[in-house]
Amino acid sequence: MAIVSGKPGVDGLGEAVGVLREWQYDGAPMQLHPGDLGWFWRFGAQATAAAVRTWSRDGRILAVGLLDGPELLRLTIAPDVQRDEELAQRLVEDVTEPERGVLMEGKVYVEAPMGALVQDLLFEDGWSADEPWTPLRRDLTEPVEDPGVRIEVIGPEQAHVRTAVQRASFDRSTFTDEHWYAMAAGLPYADARCLVAYDDQGNAVAAVTVWSAGPGKPGLLEPMGVDREHRGHGYGKAITVAAAAALRELGSSSAIVCTPSSNVGAVATYTSAGFEQRPEIRDRRRDA
Repeated sequence: MAIVSGKPGVDGLGEAVGVLREWQYDGAPMQLHPGDLGWFWRFGAQATAAAVRTWSRDGRILAVGLLDGPELLRLTIAPDVQRDEELAQRLVEDVTEPERGVLMEGKVYVEAPMGALVQDLLFEDGWSADEPWTPLRRDLTEPVEDPGVRIEVIGPEQAHVRTAVQRASFDRSTFTDEHWYAMAAGLPYADARCLVAYDDQGNAVAAVTVWSAGPGKPGLLEPMGVDREHRGHGYGKAITVAAAAALRELGSSSAIVCTPSSNVGAVATYTSAGFEQRPEIRDRRRDA
């Protein structure tokens, strides 16, 4: 049977999220996580469905991609077919030819698990390696220490607090209360939590959203931010420790996160919170 590519539509998002959950395991290369779809869901179910691509054979999904804009495809592949030649060849054709409706013409990027055959084929096709990213991981076998500040789990009544910290943490953030409600209504959020850290004066100073992929699987931090007015006081470490504790409560075996290697402050924050750096990864880039 040939490889079939498609868009799952809103009704098919549950299956895409389901296979992404199945494919997570400790020791896996950094890859697309159900939480990545969950965070994208802030734009609504329709927009999320429009951004998701699947590749199947004999009715089984073998690869899932998320278009994070028209120039970046974030792609992951079932663990047992990462070196499957037919699949890798089809993926390369689909991302290389704009008429296939995956990526636009010009400068584009593909994020795929390191070690997957598609990485090698794109390289042979003239794609170069982009800027390095650093994955980090914290094992959650043992109980997590107290973060040392007040932490609150955010529900609908405090959504405005969570979104305000996000906008105060990231210069180009467009995260609104409506986005939070859309995200919280998404399938992956059933296994997620938003946390906010407060200082001694009761100011909301840092926030994180954590995503479980189910018991015994790695959970994801996406995103984590500290209000730019309150940096340098250890709140990044505190909210990251709280995130690890929340994921452990949700049954996660480990907590994972990935950040540009150039963001040395973020790498230092995660390591201070007990996360260990893993080997750097790079997207594939095709220049215009």
